[in-house]
Amino acid sequence: MIDTPFNNLPKIHARIEAKSKEIDFSMPSDLHIGSLLQTLIASKPNSRFLELGTGIGLSLSWMIEGMDANSSLISVDNDPELIQISTEFFGEDKRVTLICEDGSVWLKNYSGAKFDLIFADAWPGKYSEIEEALNLVTVGGFYVIDDMSKQENWPVGHEDHVIKLLDYLQAREDFKITTLNWSTGVLVAVRSN
Repeated sequence: MIDTPFNNLPKIHARIEAKSKEIDFSMPSDLHIGSLLQTLIASKPNSRFLELGTGIGLSLSWMIEGMDANSSLISVDNDPELIQISTEFFGEDKRVTLICEDGSVWLKNYSGAKFDLIFADAWPGKYSEIEEALNLVTVGGFYVIDDMSKQENWPVGHEDHVIKLLDYLQAREDFKITTLNWSTGVLVAVRSN
């Protein structure tokens, strides 16, 4: 099977992509992971979602497109410029809360309700504070990470972090794991108990 063209791009996607080029943002998200997030979120009406690593808001736009009117989403990033840009795009959406804070600090201090999907697209929640992040996933909820396939821009030694993380997640008995050699390398986990 070949990937089909994307006919489900978020309405705001082109504007965010243009802003990304304007500020020379070097870590835009892949269209495939965006489409997957939109689909997974659409399967969870009246739910709560968390994105760790807002970036410029490309993945966030896909996530919002998948949400129903009764769902909510928190997105956390430590870069005030990127949060400001994302606020310009999404600040009017009452379902979305944008937080400018170090993800590690936020995960350690968060004491609210759990989430039906967490997309960890930053170091915190993926390579650090993994336990805190996984503890926030509801039973039946998704934990999604990308960038698991080797990439040219990885620093020396990063592949060891990826292997260690994959081994750790696959050894857990409270999550069912699927790895996909697709997009940038995706892992989808569902909390089973």
